[in-house]
Amino acid sequence: MNDNITGLFIVVAFVVVFLAKFLAKFFFKGNVMTTRFIARTAVFAAISIILYTVPFLKFSLPIFPAFLEIHLDEIPAFIAGFAYGPLSGALVILVKTIVKLPLTNTACVGEFADFIYSMVFVIPAAIIYKRHRTIKGAFISMGVATIIQIMTASFVTTFVMLDAYSKLYHLPKAVILGMCQKINPAITSLGFPFLLMVALPFNALKDAIVVILTFLLYKRLRILFSRIDAQKN
Repeated sequence: MNDNITGLFIVVAFVVVFLAKFLAKFFFKGNVMTTRFIARTAVFAAISIILYTVPFLKFSLPIFPAFLEIHLDEIPAFIAGFAYGPLSGALVILVKTIVKLPLTNTACVGEFADFIYSMVFVIPAAIIYKRHRTIKGAFISMGVATIIQIMTASFVTTFVMLDAYSKLYHLPKAVILGMCQKINPAITSLGFPFLLMVALPFNALKDAIVVILTFLLYKRLRILFSRIDAQKN
């Protein structure tokens, strides 16, 4: 691991500790922030920010325009939210966004959108799973969260973000439409045709990848953490 990535781990860990203590002191009653909660939230936040910032860990698919990238930074937030509750998942997303802001090349517009998309994906799932910690509860939580995220991200991308990026980069919408039509000539406008043929299928595919990997990793990490806790006790 190079020095830059190591530095990211250290920065994220300190930011998470500060935010967690701040929230515990001013917004919550009782000692809700244990050392284990803070430490493991910091680890998942660090992993999330690396997945979010390292270029080769993000990728686009030839069936979608190149400006739509699949990144897997929501997986650590999901695992933290399932293991330690919605607050842990929210902290992972918040810290990931804060650390990314100084590196932004979208005047923070892209980061703000990603923050919204991640929050509406992770938090509903974590809340439902906290109340129903069963396999059935996990499937229901992920299903509900996926529907919420797909609808939110698709509509915001289509009717808000395309306009924002067009103005930010002084890029005519005709150019963006041309990029889409190179992949699918049936996309006749950046309105509902884009929504139905690009935004909805893209978010559905991305969410499916995130959900499947979350299920596969969470089960294994839960066993690992249980063994670690058993050795400490």
